Amino acid sequence: MCSAYEFYPEKIKVSWLRDGTLMTTDVTSTMEMADGDWYYQIHSHLEYTPKSGEKISCVVEHASSSQPIVKDWNPSMPESERNKIAIGSSGLVLGIIIAAAGLIYYKKKSSGRILVPN
Repeated sequence: MCSAYEFYPEKIKVSWLRDGTLMTTDVTSTMEMADGDWYYQIHSHLEYTPKSGEKISCVVEHASSSQPIVKDWNPSMPESERNKIAIGSSGLVLGIIIAAAGLIYYKKKSSGRILVPN
């Protein structure tokens, strides 16, 4: 998804490039939507599965910029997301270890007892 926020005037062009070639299929865009404060926003979706080595870019052309703004798509996960996954995984492993230790301790303590009914 490629989004442009807080632009004025309303006229804007959002397009997608694959290895520098304009993509015209598999692209859906919203209409320019008013934010209610004289600014607009637009969202463009590319429904395409890139192949290894392809460079996918979003290009935004607007009167407020003297040249097109090009943002390359980066398939790698952001560092903050990687940190969240690492912390969550570590917590899960630690929880499993503590639960297993508790279960082993419980089994050893209860195996020496004999229950006699009254």
